[in-house]
Amino acid sequence: MKTILITGIGGLTPRSIAKTIRRNHPGYKLIGIDVNKKAIGFFMKGLLDDYSVCPRCTDVEYFPFIERLVEEKGVDYAFVQPESEIVEWGDYFEKRGKFPCPVFMGCKSLSESLRDKAIMAELLKDTGFIPKTIKVTQENPRFEDVEKEIGFPCWIRATEGTGGLGSLKLENLSSYKSWLFINNQIPEFTVSEFLTGRHLANEMLYYNNEYVKGAALECVEYVMANIAPSHVTGNTAFGRFLNEDRVNKFCDDCVKYLCDKLNVPAHGILSFDLKEDKDGNMKVTEVNIRHMAYTGVMAQVGFDLIEDTIRVMEDGNANNVTRDRYHHYDKPYVFFRDVDVEPIVLESERMFVER
Repeated sequence: MKTILITGIGGLTPRSIAKTIRRNHPGYKLIGIDVNKKAIGFFMKGLLDDYSVCPRCTDVEYFPFIERLVEEKGVDYAFVQPESEIVEWGDYFEKRGKFPCPVFMGCKSLSESLRDKAIMAELLKDTGFIPKTIKVTQENPRFEDVEKEIGFPCWIRATEGTGGLGSLKLENLSSYKSWLFINNQIPEFTVSEFLTGRHLANEMLYYNNEYVKGAALECVEYVMANIAPSHVTGNTAFGRFLNEDRVNKFCDDCVKYLCDKLNVPAHGILSFDLKEDKDGNMKVTEVNIRHMAYTGVMAQVGFDLIEDTIRVMEDGNANNVTRDRYHHYDKPYVFFRDVDVEPIVLESERMFVER
């Protein structure tokens, strides 16, 4: 029996990870932590064996808390979420040469560069990987550059944060100025050319610079889209699993480019969000340094990176992880997700097309 720590357990993705581990390894002990004493994961029946409220990851007491927890509870390894904690764990490793307990994640340099969308955009500038993008701030909104370099309509979003924070399609300069005023608590944004094609995503596993496996999907509709000004949220309500090798190839090429530029190895779980332009060309809009929200539903249809992560941490290598760089699902599955319900998977969407 293993004891596994899952951080940020109030979030959707950590809860999905816990559910998948519980299903695959009912004898494992799961400990959840979160800064929020009302984190819903604490109170979900059967999800956790133990839980604790923890300090914020930027607090000086955070790692002493983690170290005590690891020692007192006999933690074997951890799933660390969200990005802010991943970056802090990377910093811990750089200063001490070890983690508080075994984890599977990339280095601090890669994590920091991908968490901040403006840094990522600068690294990928003048490549075919991203749409035309500039960074703007409340102090320097670059009105003329937005109008002349990017043009309208365009897409704005916060440089950091999840769930489409600060995102909106802007039709003109007046709407841009109004959006900055409404979101005056957000200091920095990226502004990009507006992409009209499909919203694609994939999740990939790298080990010591080897691309081990990856799978793709399409995000078609969004949970609670009507309450978001952009009609795009961080959670997919309806999606399709895709057998399109070009998605994984494009993302792997992007990872290799980034890691070569930063002179670091690709290692850990990397999750891409992409949009197609009017001609079907893919563009990277975000790279997450962690499992994504639909990692649990991907596991249900045969692509289980949660179990693969466990294998890596228990074995200390990826020797027992199946090489599957271009995963193909055995059926044209689709999935539904919503608030307060378990995801539903169908073998196809034929019933919707035929009616």
